[in-house]
Amino acid sequence: MQANVRQSGCASVRINDVKRYKMQLQQTLRKNYSFEGKGLHTGKVARMTVGPAPVDTGIRFVRSDIGSDAVVDALAENVTSTARSTTISKGEASVSTIEHILSALTGMGVDNALIEIDNVEVPILDGSAKPYIDAIWNDGFEQQDAPRRYIEIKEPVEMTNEKGSVVRIEPAEEFSYSIKIDFNSRVLGLQDAKWDDSVVYAEEIGICRTFVFFHELQFLFANNLVKGGDVDNAIVIVEHPVTEEQVNQMSELFNVPALKVREDGYLSNLHLRFPNECARHKLLDLIGDLRLCGGFLKAKVTAEKAGHGINTNAAKAVRMSLQKK
Repeated sequence: MQANVRQSGCASVRINDVKRYKMQLQQTLRKNYSFEGKGLHTGKVARMTVGPAPVDTGIRFVRSDIGSDAVVDALAENVTSTARSTTISKGEASVSTIEHILSALTGMGVDNALIEIDNVEVPILDGSAKPYIDAIWNDGFEQQDAPRRYIEIKEPVEMTNEKGSVVRIEPAEEFSYSIKIDFNSRVLGLQDAKWDDSVVYAEEIGICRTFVFFHELQFLFANNLVKGGDVDNAIVIVEHPVTEEQVNQMSELFNVPALKVREDGYLSNLHLRFPNECARHKLLDLIGDLRLCGGFLKAKVTAEKAGHGINTNAAKAVRMSLQKK
């Protein structure tokens, strides 16, 4: 496992750099970084460039295929869909599956970034934030001549839903995120994960990949709802018994050598980077979605059974509370 961690591009001498999250000065990227790949849900190929931005820009998306004025700020009030991913829109411009890049920039401590993309969906890449970390981390960041604007709240914000999901955000002197997941799964069991000042995001959270249940994958493909997925960008959980024919069909669908169901209940396409990688990925998503508050939360975040809908509703509630001040 340690070898996989070091492959993330985070050499041990760089670990303390994550403390920059606590610095009072804003920071941006040193240069532009380009990424290209299929969107998980649309299957459309997009080229995306993530680069520096001036002080107080925040994170801003530009749909370059529409025009230089097709701008969408990464703010909760711009969320238009949370079906299987988070989408923001303004006017004709819409960008979906933004949570991984927002999480990466937050975890690495980037205040301001301009993201130009020539299609509707952010590439899924390997299903985690690792490609962004690998590209950006070793170059470091550009400090800017302005204080960081932390998001601080005076009263707790709590969102719940009928599924038993909870996201609670409480005032705190230091940031902390914790999450528990429960899919009533014999394979996953109950998992939890946390992120605070003692956890190196780039090595322990950002490299964790998305996951899907085998039976859901069959349904999604049958209904043409996941057009850019492959066995390199998702952990596949085999919760219910499947036939050899069903597994072979999946192999043919992905055009890979014969897959198998491992004894621990996971498809043989990937090896877990952590025993609780699925909970860590849900934490990655939570961090990305809550960046839609407009900056770095200085708060205690506690979540159970969280997803994009309740995450972004919590971000909206924080934004509304700030407007009342």
